[in-house]
Amino acid sequence: MTPRILITGASGFVGYHLVEAALDAGMEVYAAVRASSSVSHLKHLPVNFVYPDFNSKDDLKDLIVKHGFDYIIHGAGVTKAKSLDEYNRINAGYTLNLVVAAAESRVPIKKFVFISSLAAVGPIAYDASWPVPDVDKPQPVTSYGKSKLLAEEYLGVISDVPWVVLRPTAVYGPRERDLFVLFKTYRRGLEPYMGKGAQWLSFVYVKDLAQAAMLALTAPVSGTMYNISDGKRYDRYALANAIKQHLKLHTFRIHLPLPVIRTVATIMEMVSRGAPLLNRDKLNELTAENWDCNIEKIRQDLGYRPVYDLEKGIRETLDWYTANKWF
Repeated sequence: MTPRILITGASGFVGYHLVEAALDAGMEVYAAVRASSSVSHLKHLPVNFVYPDFNSKDDLKDLIVKHGFDYIIHGAGVTKAKSLDEYNRINAGYTLNLVVAAAESRVPIKKFVFISSLAAVGPIAYDASWPVPDVDKPQPVTSYGKSKLLAEEYLGVISDVPWVVLRPTAVYGPRERDLFVLFKTYRRGLEPYMGKGAQWLSFVYVKDLAQAAMLALTAPVSGTMYNISDGKRYDRYALANAIKQHLKLHTFRIHLPLPVIRTVATIMEMVSRGAPLLNRDKLNELTAENWDCNIEKIRQDLGYRPVYDLEKGIRETLDWYTANKWF
């Protein structure tokens, strides 16, 4: 029989690529989306749409029993919220409800893969040894990271469902919108930075993340967590340099004073009705010294081999934006 997979957050940037990867692997895909979500970009794909209530374990259990899923990839969540409570309610609470529903359904699910984030681990010191060791004690610096860590802790007490956690660093690629804002800024000739401090950054191309998820589904591992990047570290100018080289751009580099940025973030928090694009919490992430991570564990356990470094991934991403008239 064709294996059935439930992918939550399927209408999002990462979710779209997970759906494609699962279809390529020959699976019958059930895409969990909100009724209000735009799914026009998924309409051409042979997927089944479902609309679960993540606040209801009974609704989730009924869905799992009805369709008898073999696999679940849980990628639904929020990256912007007004408070830690809201982050926890969605990122951690939904994860707990779904995995408990899976356990109580008695459906023999072969693997539950949770898309967490390197934000759950937190940054490390700029001068950390290379390659960096695995972090034993996560120290997230944002509410988003704390909520992802809480979700991981919830999974840690579940023994009835085999699970794997993936912790991707900054994910980019076709359909991504946050970094797309930077691309547009560079095309206008501006190259802004927050402060002048040195930084190490890491990235993972979305197709490599999807590859890791597919490997995690079928690998004989359970109850473990993996960092995911392209295996390299980059200085703070590498992203802009890759974009400028491909688009043949010249920019004016600006280092904005951190006190000014913090003031702007504070004002945005005060006047915004929802979650502002920039806030003091987000600044902890954007100004951290080192987002490098060690991927040796997933290389050894799952045979993960990233195909894209930053230069190759940016080139393919920009070509997609151009071909699809995002620019």
